[in-house]
Amino acid sequence: MSAVRLVAALPLLVLLLGCSAPATPEMSTPGTATPAAPATPAKTAKTAERGELRFKEIGTFDQPVAFAVRKGDDRLYIAEQPGKLRTSGGDTVIDLSGEVSRGNEQGLLGVAFHPSGRWVYLDWTDARGRTHVTEWAYDGAKATARRDVLTQDQPYANHNGGQLAFGPDGHLYIAFGDGGSAGDPEGNGQDLGTLLGKILRIDPRGKPYKVPEDNPFVGKQGARTEIWAYGLRNPWRFTFDRGTGDLWIGDVGQNAWEEVDYQPAGSEGGENYGWSLREGERPFRGGKGRELVDPVIAYPLKEGGNCSMIAGYVYRGEKIPWLQGQFMYGDFCAGWIKAAPVDELEKAAEVGRVDQLSSFGEGRDGELYALSLQGPLYRIEPA
Repeated sequence: MSAVRLVAALPLLVLLLGCSAPATPEMSTPGTATPAAPATPAKTAKTAERGELRFKEIGTFDQPVAFAVRKGDDRLYIAEQPGKLRTSGGDTVIDLSGEVSRGNEQGLLGVAFHPSGRWVYLDWTDARGRTHVTEWAYDGAKATARRDVLTQDQPYANHNGGQLAFGPDGHLYIAFGDGGSAGDPEGNGQDLGTLLGKILRIDPRGKPYKVPEDNPFVGKQGARTEIWAYGLRNPWRFTFDRGTGDLWIGDVGQNAWEEVDYQPAGSEGGENYGWSLREGERPFRGGKGRELVDPVIAYPLKEGGNCSMIAGYVYRGEKIPWLQGQFMYGDFCAGWIKAAPVDELEKAAEVGRVDQLSSFGEGRDGELYALSLQGPLYRIEPA
C-alpha cells in the first residue's frame, strides 16, 4: 500500500482508496502513521488562463462515496459508505446498513442506474467481505425485486474497487481491485482466470447476467469472459466521456505512483494496464511485460501529501465554457482538483480544493459535482 501520512481523524474508510492494508515492512498503518496537515476546504479557485470555479455545497451526507442520476428524474442519488442510497432530497431509497461490512475500504461503494431508469445497481461488501453487485427494480418511489447479479470473494479487506457505470454501448462496467494486501501477492492483476484486478463488461439483465459476445476474452481458454480490461490495482473510479465515449480510469498506486489510464472509444477491449508488473510507467519489483498500455497521467505519491487518485469526468456541460473538453481529477489526501485539456494532459492546472475528495459526479445536463468523505456534496459552478 502507499506509504503516506494519514490524517488522524479520517473515517474508517480511510483509504478506501488504497492506503489502509494490513501492515507490511513497506507501508505505514493508520495506527502508526504520522498525521498530515488536513487539506484546505473547498473554496473558489482561480486560474489566470482558465477563469474561476466555485464549489457550492448543496447537501450533506454520511461518508458519501458515489453518485448517480436516473433517466427522467431530477434528483441526484448518493451512495453512503455505511450502507444507504439516498436522494439529494434526503430520502433513503435502499438501506444496507445492517448488511455491509464497515472495515477499511469496505461498505457500499458504487451505484448506477440502468439506461432505462427501471433498475438500480449497487456494489457493496457483506459481513464476510464478499463483493456483491445487486439489482433492484425501481419505479422512482420503491426499490423492489432484489437480486444479486454477481458476487466475488475477496481475499483481503482492501482494494475492492466498487465503481459501476453503464457505457455508451448500454452494458454495465464493473471495477474490481486486485484483492488487496500489498503488492498483489496472489498475482491477480495479470491473471485472466480471476475477476480481481479487472474492469468487467456484462449485460446485467440475464440469469444472473449475460456476457456480450464481443468481449475480448470470449472463447479464450482459461480466461474469464466477463473481463474487459486488466492489469489494474484498485480502479476506484472510472468514467466515460459523454461526448466521445472514451474511458478514463483512475488507478490507485502502491508506493510511488498514482495513475490515470485511458481507453479510446471504439476499443475492442483487452488492454493490459500493467499492474503488478508495473506501477505508473516504471517496473514494479523487477516486473516485465509486453504490450502494456502506458498511463496518460502519472504523479508521485507523498509529494504534497498525495495518496490516492480520484478520477473525474471530461467536462461536457454548458455553464463553464472555458472548462469544455478538460478532464478533471483529484487526490483524496492532498485535496487538490486539477483540470487538463484531453489533448494536452501535461497542461493540467489546479482549479479547486476539496477536503477528503472521494468521488466526482456528472448530472444529466453534463454539469459536474464533487463529493467529500467528510459529508458535503458540492456542485461545481462558474464563480
